Amino acid sequence: MTRQLHLNAFIMPAGHHEAAWRHPSTQPERIHDADYFHQIARTAEAAAFDAVFFADSPSLSPAVAHNAVGGLEPITLLASIAAATSRIGLIATASTTYYEPYNLARLFASVDQLSKGRAGWNIVTTAADIAAANFGLDAHPDPVERYGRATEFLDVVTKLWDGWEPDAILLDRAAGRYADPDRIHPAEHVGQRFRVRGALTVPRSPQGRPVLVQAGASNEGRAFAARFAEAIFTAHQRLADAQAFYADIKAAAVRFGRSPDGVVILPGISPFIGDTEEAALALEREFNELTIPEYGLRQLEQLTGVRLGESALDGPVPADLFRDAGDVTDNGRSRLQVVAGIVERERPTVRRLLHRLAGARGHRVFAGTAEQVADTIEEWFRGGAADGFNVMPPFYPGGLEQFVDRVVPLLRERGLFREEYTGTTLREHLGLDVPRSRFADVRVAPLATGA
Repeated sequence: MTRQLHLNAFIMPAGHHEAAWRHPSTQPERIHDADYFHQIARTAEAAAFDAVFFADSPSLSPAVAHNAVGGLEPITLLASIAAATSRIGLIATASTTYYEPYNLARLFASVDQLSKGRAGWNIVTTAADIAAANFGLDAHPDPVERYGRATEFLDVVTKLWDGWEPDAILLDRAAGRYADPDRIHPAEHVGQRFRVRGALTVPRSPQGRPVLVQAGASNEGRAFAARFAEAIFTAHQRLADAQAFYADIKAAAVRFGRSPDGVVILPGISPFIGDTEEAALALEREFNELTIPEYGLRQLEQLTGVRLGESALDGPVPADLFRDAGDVTDNGRSRLQVVAGIVERERPTVRRLLHRLAGARGHRVFAGTAEQVADTIEEWFRGGAADGFNVMPPFYPGGLEQFVDRVVPLLRERGLFREEYTGTTLREHLGLDVPRSRFADVRVAPLATGA
């Protein structure tokens, strides 16, 4: 079968540009309205996108003063979208640092059942230090501890998801037996961080269990993704960097005994689309002119630890601002390295750097015609840099509608993207196998009796 491109709609309520909520084409008054998200999901589903995806953080950003941040709890929102759609995958972010395995396994298993096998979990350990105080902690755990917890957390969750054998539910009305307890396996997990007996209250879905997604690009994140992730969201500015990441992850997956085809890599792209390249660039400038410098400077401070004043906006980015970024062999602060690369190559003013980051927080922003957007997607897909893309429209809902109406038909003409769904589950959309249950061979069949 010809290799097919994968497309997700990464939903940021008003759009991925930080000033989207100020633009007249957006509807920030609707970002807590379920119907708004149903509309977006149906647009993506009509174009046969693999999934919609929601990021999340268990804390309210101080940036709420100048941006439409925060929002609805995403797993609950997925359940609502599941009822309003029938085929598109449903991926939400949830933190292994601030959940417990049993309740999170139950939440995602429930969405997976309600959607008939369309759920995915974007696994994060949470980067925001301010989240700790919301959960009674004095400090946010360091990366080593967070990924250690995440590894054991995932072990517990998959045990819980695997617990019900396919034939556990008997529905034997005559005998009065609803289920066979011997075919429902408790987790019985006793580890360094968790003690979870199980079993889960929800059986396996048509896709076995939710798809595991990961977005960390640090050393710890890459190792975790190569070992466990079935889809990876990533951020790159240049083709060569994306190719290096792609090759590294695929090779690491093989070292963990996995097939490289079992890991789908999806960089982010945030396209401004115009009838001409000049029109697309003008649209990007229009959004950039709506940015609030105070907001951008605060975001830069969170990234670098350095607070710049507004008087610095039209001067060059200070040479030592990214001294702690490290190099590409370290990957300890991956997003900082992406931004440091922009500064090194482009030598922007502070204002120009803030505009570069305003579009998609370090993901690739591209302004051009629909043909040019399709060209860059094809180049990365055929060039060993991506299995598909997280489409990150700078504004919703119109930015997604433009992509669907103008770019998707071009991708189909080039034989890159499906005309319609060929499966019903998220795993089928992504070309992933149903995972074998770890309890599949626990019960030994009785010996046959004979003469």
